[in-house]
Amino acid sequence: MTTAIYPGSFDPITKGHLNIIQRASRIFDRLIVCVMVNVDKKPMFASVERVAMIRRVTEDLPNVQADSSCELLAEYARQHEVNVIVKGLRAATDFEKEFQMSLINHKLNPGLDTMFLTSEHQFMYLSSSVVKELGSHGADLSDFLPEAILSDCAKRMRRN
Repeated sequence: MTTAIYPGSFDPITKGHLNIIQRASRIFDRLIVCVMVNVDKKPMFASVERVAMIRRVTEDLPNVQADSSCELLAEYARQHEVNVIVKGLRAATDFEKEFQMSLINHKLNPGLDTMFLTSEHQFMYLSSSVVKELGSHGADLSDFLPEAILSDCAKRMRRN
């Protein structure tokens, strides 16, 4: 059984993230979507909330599970006996950072490789940060967030 990890902050999970999850779930027998701690970001949603949102939007994908971790991704992969990381790329700027991280992860865990999936064109511009900014101004988020979490996210963003 081939298992991969799709790590990220998912604050919140967007339609772009969901697209990568759906595509990766067709490639791998099992996909772990793992909410990771990013010290450069101040999350709007607690880790347990993000895991719950991932579960809600992927409930129709039986080979996808949601988890969270505050440890290094390379170590999380080793503990879960996973040797593939899936990363979504929106633009060339994403590639530079993600390529560097893939080299670091491989150095820390030589059995760990990274597979890059490019975003589909309609999600190239989409990020959780952009969604939170739009939501804080009361914009319609239906083009950006999965329906299952839309109202909960919109309410939280308007409050902040």
